[in-house]
Amino acid sequence: MQTEVITVTTGSKEAVHDITGACATFLRRTRADDGLLNVFIPHATAGIALIELGAGSDLDLLAAMRDLLPSDDRWVHSHGSPGHGRSHVMPAIVPPHATIPVIEGRMALGTWQSVAVVDLNVDNVVRKVRLSFIAGG
Repeated sequence: MQTEVITVTTGSKEAVHDITGACATFLRRTRADDGLLNVFIPHATAGIALIELGAGSDLDLLAAMRDLLPSDDRWVHSHGSPGHGRSHVMPAIVPPHATIPVIEGRMALGTWQSVAVVDLNVDNVVRKVRLSFIAGG
């Protein structure tokens, strides 16, 4: 297994941040052939999504998260900015990981799929993401 940690600056507002290019670069550096790419974000308030980006789906996802997880004072977990507790619930909906097949060194994503960090936590502007390539046997 080969692994690397990348830094993603998500900023101080809700964000869907494309890391597809960083994943592809990592696979090239590892000289990956066939196997699995695991993408894991070790934060309690962020997730990894495989989603179409650039056509508005990222904005739709953030709107859906606002509908499902309103930023108000209903949350028991209440430190930080208003509605911070929702950020701790989000990884149950958008998990903190994704595993992607790798074939001949390339992610076997669907035509419109991208790999993205989803971050609703406006209090944490920098995230670490662990990329791990597991070679096929």
